[in-house]
Amino acid sequence: MRAREHGLRLTGETGPLNAITDVPGVEVGYTTLIEGDDVRTGVTAILPRGRDEVHLPCAAGRFSLNGNGEMTGSALLDETGTLSLPVLITNTHAIGPCHRGVIDWVARENPVVADQWLLPVVAETWDGYLNDINGPHVRPEHAVAAIDAAAPGPVAEGSVGGGTGMNCYGFKGGNGTASRRVRHGDDTYTVGVFLQANFGGRSELTVCGTPVGEALAEDNPMEDGLRQPPPGAGSVIVVVATDAPLLPGQCTALARRVPLGLARTGTTGSHFSGDIFLAFSTGNVLARSDFPQGEPGYEHLRHIPWNRMDDFFTAVVQAVEEAVLNALFAATTMTGRLGRRSPALPVEKLLPLLNR
Repeated sequence: MRAREHGLRLTGETGPLNAITDVPGVEVGYTTLIEGDDVRTGVTAILPRGRDEVHLPCAAGRFSLNGNGEMTGSALLDETGTLSLPVLITNTHAIGPCHRGVIDWVARENPVVADQWLLPVVAETWDGYLNDINGPHVRPEHAVAAIDAAAPGPVAEGSVGGGTGMNCYGFKGGNGTASRRVRHGDDTYTVGVFLQANFGGRSELTVCGTPVGEALAEDNPMEDGLRQPPPGAGSVIVVVATDAPLLPGQCTALARRVPLGLARTGTTGSHFSGDIFLAFSTGNVLARSDFPQGEPGYEHLRHIPWNRMDDFFTAVVQAVEEAVLNALFAATTMTGRLGRRSPALPVEKLLPLLNR
């Protein structure tokens, strides 16, 4: 059961799936790697426009709350305000093979696009507590498989894909998603969020405004043992999608609101957590940044006025908070490398705290 299904008081009107795939065209796919005692990792792929239009640029922007992490392709994204190609999320030491995998997939599916240059966006969080992160377990073909598996519809949450070995607030974490509907005059748009949650110390955890971390302090092997990562370490990657027509700067503004949603769940932003956020809009098709062809022309962009953006900012904050909670509610206890264990959120203990 997801957070909302337990009766949590979460604000805002969701889309039909309460997922990033409520944004038309967005597809999500996974490759999950669970092998032996040591491998707990994987790859997540997000296609902004689906496979048939994956090469058509979207307006996009990003924001880094804390830069102890990686998101490739950021320099070009900052330069042009555009995003195309699949976005991949994986573990910290698997950036390279996933980057190669995106190139292999594009070269196979659309060789004309691959003939010039490709600068894919690949982001990461650290799963070395449960996973043999230094081993070459994630390979380019796993990235290709995640892209091939991408589809619209319901999105799996918790310990799947890139979120397989991740932890959140000292509990088992992973992937979470949520969406909000935003009305603008006669039109209704969707803001969808997907995140890979691997952040926060146990004592910080806050659910629907209630600090619960101290009351759930028992069974905390991640923070009780010796030579473990500091509380709050790990990172969080958040992808925000919308079909509202936005300018690149407005996408950046959406990405800047992500920390407000994370803060609702308790985090204060650890130095050891790479907190990097990407937002894109499918509301316009922008010109590609590769070598020009044909006669010079112009672009015409329709966009939401800046003075009407507040409802979209609110949607981001609400959806991010709920996506974190969905990741926690979906994940189950996992044992991995060196026998280390990450316990699931004890829902049976949490709910009475909230009801009280």
